[in-house]
Amino acid sequence: MVRRTNQVSSSSKGLVAGQVLRRDVLNAWGWVGIEVTEPSSITRDHLLATCGLSRRNNHPFCRNKHQVKSRSAHSSSPATSQVANNSVPDDMIVIADSEDEGHNCSKKACETNPNCLNYLGQEKWESEDSTTDNFLSFAKLGENPLLLSRDPDSPVGLKNLGATCYANASLQVLFRQSPLLAGVYDCESKTTDSPIFQLQVTFAALQESIQNVFNPTRLVESLQLRTAEQQDAQEFSKLFITHLDAEFRKQPNQSLQSLVNSQFEGEQVYGTMCDNCKYRSERRSNFWEIEVNLQNNSKLADCIGALLEPETLTEDNKYFCVQCNSLQNATRYTKLERLPPVLHVSLLRFVYDLKTMERKKSKSTIVFPRVLDLEPFVSSITGDNTTPSSSNVYELRGILLHKGSSAYHGHYEAQVFDVGANAWFLFNDEEVTHVKDQLGDKRPIKQVEKNNDVEKAEEKATGAKRKKTANGSRKRQRVDDSEDEVVSDIHSKDAYQLIYALQQFDSSLQEVTPPSRAMSVVNELNASHDRECERYTERETSARSALNARRAQVLDVCNSWFVVSDEEDCVVVSRQSLQDWLSVHSVAGLFSNDDTTVSSPFRIPVNDILCKHGLLDHRNANMMKRISREAYMKITKNTNCVFEPALSLDDVCSVCVNNALKERMYQIEHPRIVAQFNDKANVENEHSGYWISKAWLRDWVLQKPKMHVPSEDDPPPDSPEFARDVRCEHGGLSLKLTARRRISIEACRILTSLFPQWKPSSVTDESCSVCEVMASERKANNFEHRKQAEIEKAKLKHMLEYASDKDLFFENVSCALIPLDFLRSWRRWAHKPMEVARPNELDNSVFLCEHEMLNLDFSDIGSTAAIIKRAEWDLLETFYNARPLIALSPLEDSDIRLRLDLPVCSDCRQKRHVLLIWEVAEITVRLHGKRSLKENRESSHTQKIYGQNSARQSKRLRQMREHGDTRRVSVTKLMSVKDVKVALQKEFEIPTICQRVVLHGQELLDNEATVESLHVLANDTLELYEESETLEISDSYDDAVPRQEGQGFGRTLLGVLD
Repeated sequence: MVRRTNQVSSSSKGLVAGQVLRRDVLNAWGWVGIEVTEPSSITRDHLLATCGLSRRNNHPFCRNKHQVKSRSAHSSSPATSQVANNSVPDDMIVIADSEDEGHNCSKKACETNPNCLNYLGQEKWESEDSTTDNFLSFAKLGENPLLLSRDPDSPVGLKNLGATCYANASLQVLFRQSPLLAGVYDCESKTTDSPIFQLQVTFAALQESIQNVFNPTRLVESLQLRTAEQQDAQEFSKLFITHLDAEFRKQPNQSLQSLVNSQFEGEQVYGTMCDNCKYRSERRSNFWEIEVNLQNNSKLADCIGALLEPETLTEDNKYFCVQCNSLQNATRYTKLERLPPVLHVSLLRFVYDLKTMERKKSKSTIVFPRVLDLEPFVSSITGDNTTPSSSNVYELRGILLHKGSSAYHGHYEAQVFDVGANAWFLFNDEEVTHVKDQLGDKRPIKQVEKNNDVEKAEEKATGAKRKKTANGSRKRQRVDDSEDEVVSDIHSKDAYQLIYALQQFDSSLQEVTPPSRAMSVVNELNASHDRECERYTERETSARSALNARRAQVLDVCNSWFVVSDEEDCVVVSRQSLQDWLSVHSVAGLFSNDDTTVSSPFRIPVNDILCKHGLLDHRNANMMKRISREAYMKITKNTNCVFEPALSLDDVCSVCVNNALKERMYQIEHPRIVAQFNDKANVENEHSGYWISKAWLRDWVLQKPKMHVPSEDDPPPDSPEFARDVRCEHGGLSLKLTARRRISIEACRILTSLFPQWKPSSVTDESCSVCEVMASERKANNFEHRKQAEIEKAKLKHMLEYASDKDLFFENVSCALIPLDFLRSWRRWAHKPMEVARPNELDNSVFLCEHEMLNLDFSDIGSTAAIIKRAEWDLLETFYNARPLIALSPLEDSDIRLRLDLPVCSDCRQKRHVLLIWEVAEITVRLHGKRSLKENRESSHTQKIYGQNSARQSKRLRQMREHGDTRRVSVTKLMSVKDVKVALQKEFEIPTICQRVVLHGQELLDNEATVESLHVLANDTLELYEESETLEISDSYDDAVPRQEGQGFGRTLLGVLD
């Protein structure tokens, strides 16, 4: 024994201090072939060793890292005691240390150690806070209503009811326009279901609610909006303000009757001035918004200037001047006479694309300022209509945004300035965010310095600047006319409406109070929220108390479940089951209200360590853990959980271990036996020895034979898979010499000792006489088959080479039909008469229906039949007794080259195709030359019919005559007409809007119809006409289906005003 002192434990995988190394124990199966060679010699200790539960496995008993108080009764390990008592056998090496450093326990090192119960999830129970964080959700308290409480410094959001983000964005903007808010509060409504009352409730909730989100369901229902349909927010805002104007006009208060006009209405002049006499013709009109067109990186002031740009009327567009009484050059202009206090600027973000005939979203970036000076655009008129005394300088108050690339779907948001909070907020339905840095899109800010030379520079805000902005965010920002001040412009690709208000517009406005009736609804919602918070707090307190009690029980189990010796009574479970108990099952039944669940224990399966016999499986030994019987009883009593089954050390499966022993012994003995066999296998005398299957022997001599099944005996050389290699079906010696080989008598004795039932065949046995006679007959028959094949190939040369091309016809040559399956079978036999059987007969009756007519048309020939010469049919009648004849007669001086002599039964043809099961098929698409819509429509009514049972000309001739094209396109039954048109667009490069598709003389107008519903047959032909994009109107075409627009706000309360 060697001792090393003052040595720290090594992190290597070698032995640690006090660990005993036995030379005869290398692993859990080190006893195989040394101590045990037969299953009857296996002892209990051997069984435990296969599962890592024996002393010989040397798995250390790790210290409980989560134990509060050590178990003093088991202070010393068995290995240490053994060394201390000097009871060391002569064949052992003991590595000891003067200091008890112990085992280097870690999660990775002890994952497969059944004696270590650390790192299973005990950290979740270490503190009350971690216990609450991990397991409070099992109480099913639901969502914490306290999380729905409103932040005093944050506005209230609106719940999205499906696709109502467009309404939410507009309502947030309207709520922050103080005069309009006061007007809504001053309205009198007769019923609580009226939109104006529900709007009062909504605005009151946005102002006084203690919750962070308000549900506007009642308002949406009163407006009869469809929550699943997304609408245009700009259109909603316009119609909603119109509705408010109508409601205000019904009020007795005269100031309310004109509120909308006084806040949103401006006045413009549309006129024409004669360049000769300066005579003006003007027309005044009112507006609620200014609509501007977008160009990439254009400034808002430039867009407004382009809108008001005068137009010159000259040449063919001259103006008739009433004063000059003649056509004169003139200037047409638009002037802004008066601007409203609140100005809505609509950006034409959604445009109509004439190519796709659909709306699309413009990606152009708009640049707009926080302060907009419109004084240069307002005309100065003397008289009654004078401009307001204040300057027309506006401050930005709101930005409506559309997120998404499509004009038909996306998401609406709003960036709005809250006057009371003196801050900008982003309203994204329920989510409200304080905008601290930048408005518009999230991109680097471009600042514009207003001085004599306009310069653009990109500047990144530093941390100090952000801090300064945050500290001063509560101060209202004002922009003076100083040329030294830097005004940051805003860039956006998603903005579609801007809201500006006059400077100092709302500086003198006082805070408005919601009406009492609406406020009572909000107060009730607030009180209900307070009650929910109180109930949740009570339930949470009770749940925390129960969790703390359960925590004490779990920690008690974890303090006592470590096993410290191999002899201690224990229960073997899986690592996963212990992890599940710690993370789920120990607390799952704690909050159950079901009495039956409380009475019956919860069963935790340990199937991952069980074999098919329901016992411990040695193959899953790395998943096993053992806990003390005392801890298991505490788990059962305190947490109402049981491990099923609860197995002990006596439950290792002996059957599986016996099978494993047999397999391991095979791996030891098989190479030794093969080596002995190879030494004796060679035959010195050609007239001695035995025959054996070459395939069997080639596999058996491998170190790991493919034929070997674990824990089973190898199949003998005469097993059914290899028997025919030596003996034929008649019991005699097989004629296939290459399938067998000779082995010596000594080698045969080795095999017969392994396979006693095997009866080897001697090399002196004679070959089977029956097989020899049959081989001679086959040789003679093969000669006759080759001769017959050469005769038929010479006489049926066209049928061998060209019969499958249905587009290849002959002038003035009579033809006939044969089944395509017969043609393919005959060709295979003609090419390989020695290997393929000759067709028995030629039967054309499959092409005839019960009415003695044909059940196929000429278009079906390519998939079911083939055309041959009539002379070849006569030869087939002699060779195969072909019947009946289906002839095709030639036609002279006609576009039609061939005609079927028998008529086609259309009903039976349809039934025949319905019975054919196909999922994917090819159809013929014939593209006609480009013509006008009128010509194509006329041709659809006077379509050329090729005659009953008639064939068209070849494809090459049709292309030359019609200047079109014919192609094959794959379709499926589930494809719609729209899908087919998309496939045709890819094949012919013709847009779907320019396609007219005709099937069986009828145009396919229903894009939703499927191929199956239209009864499209395999090999059918579609007629494709290409139309120009210019629409031609014809009075004779009555079947056109007009394009229908979406219903928008139709059938809603706002739609009545539209």
